[in-house]
Amino acid sequence: MYDVAMRAPAFLRPTTVEEASRLLAQDPDEAKVLSGGTAVVLMMKQGLIAPSLLVSLAGVDGLGDIARVRGALRIGAGVCLAQIAASAEVRRDAPSLAHACSEVGNPRVRNVATLGGNLAEGDYASDPPAVLASLGARCHLSGPAGSRTVPVDGFVTGFFQTVLEDAEIITHIDVPVVADRGTVYLKYRSRSSEDRACVGVAARADFAGDRVAALDVHVAAVAATPQSVPAACELATGERLSPELVRRVARGYAEAIDPIDDARGSAWYRTRMIEVTVERALNELGAGRSQEVDHDGN
Repeated sequence: MYDVAMRAPAFLRPTTVEEASRLLAQDPDEAKVLSGGTAVVLMMKQGLIAPSLLVSLAGVDGLGDIARVRGALRIGAGVCLAQIAASAEVRRDAPSLAHACSEVGNPRVRNVATLGGNLAEGDYASDPPAVLASLGARCHLSGPAGSRTVPVDGFVTGFFQTVLEDAEIITHIDVPVVADRGTVYLKYRSRSSEDRACVGVAARADFAGDRVAALDVHVAAVAATPQSVPAACELATGERLSPELVRRVARGYAEAIDPIDDARGSAWYRTRMIEVTVERALNELGAGRSQEVDHDGN
């Protein structure tokens, strides 16, 4: 266990992203960013990390806002998950993200954990990364070499690994807002006492009338990174989300993904639940679309 008395880390609270990045760059191997702290503090208590410096982002301006910016929903990296789950803007423009954030951990965690911290941890079983990837979201990063923007799809590169470079900080995430879009996130838990998923499915469909213009499905908690199968999604282009089409797409996901074994389920079990959960998610999208079309009288 981490012994605070033996090695209490220095704690600094910069007021700008540039200052925070500069402090981290002084010792990238020993310094850690502290956003909500739910992951970092737990890892310290378990003795998995022992940083000599904690750089808190709590005092950095501009990381805690949600706003519409040039056709996108911009969410600051410091916005806590509970705020995202309750946000009227997020619930309207990206309902699957609001729902995914409401599924993370428990209320105590959600009231402290931030979206930027959640992404930066690179946890394979976390809910928001797959949803953000399905929505085509992009991360804005700032570091010693300047600023850059990267898609969330591909941000997580392995178990607890991301594209973040030394002293680089997530500043905000942009989620495209599309008028004729349906989204859903389904989380399947195999153990009643757990808050972590055995399988999580984030699905997004852009519609042209009652037909699919573009479909994206990302599956969480089954591999080191959120999994997508573009060839299966392309089956839906120009088609209605009929039960037969949905089954074909779900089967394509089950056949293409090579899932892990862990305490929440064997690879065989996950393969089965991938198919079941993708099918349920797409049926939910299709049902929602049918209701909208009927309501419009078309």
